[in-house]
Amino acid sequence: MLSKNIDKYTFSQQHDNISMGKRVWYFFWDLVKVVAVALAIIIPVRYFLIQPFYVQGASMEPSFYDQEYLIIDEISYRLSAPDRGDIVVFRYPKDPTQFFIKRIIGRPGETVEVKDGFVFIYAEDGNRKYLLDEYDYLDNGVKTRGDKRWELGEGEYYVLGDNREHSLDSRIFGPVNRGLIVGKVWLRGWPLDRAKIFNGVDYEQFNNGN
Repeated sequence: MLSKNIDKYTFSQQHDNISMGKRVWYFFWDLVKVVAVALAIIIPVRYFLIQPFYVQGASMEPSFYDQEYLIIDEISYRLSAPDRGDIVVFRYPKDPTQFFIKRIIGRPGETVEVKDGFVFIYAEDGNRKYLLDEYDYLDNGVKTRGDKRWELGEGEYYVLGDNREHSLDSRIFGPVNRGLIVGKVWLRGWPLDRAKIFNGVDYEQFNNGN
């Protein structure tokens, strides 16, 4: 009688041990599946949709300051072309291992002229010339130094830094090819007191049919 009780106890103990082992296995298997699903979501988002970017330098002040943390939208330009006023991150034409942040001023087919401290845009027909009103992002009294005129070809964009006195931009290295543009600034996440979502710029003279 005693022997039967021991056998039943031993069987029960072995059964519990097997159940515990299965539970541990199922736990780790579920964990692996959760991690796999998370990576399947995060990796495409991180490398193909958005990516973080730290501002370095003062070329975009006062819009952006050194060490601010930005999120770059990489998918929008797969659906539509970059637009005037967009703040973009691109590979430096003279060294594609470096990343720059500037603002798009001129688009393909246009002619951009920097003269007398201002920026002028010629329409694609070359007959109409407009002063680019940049009051949305330039400090009052800021002048755009240089005496440049550039006709943009297919897929070429003219970019300038908002800090016109201290910016290495298209006035120096010329236009940026579309293939070098990584994406546009969507969100400033840090510092928190300057957190902001960025939309397009309203250039009134171009929105009124000019």
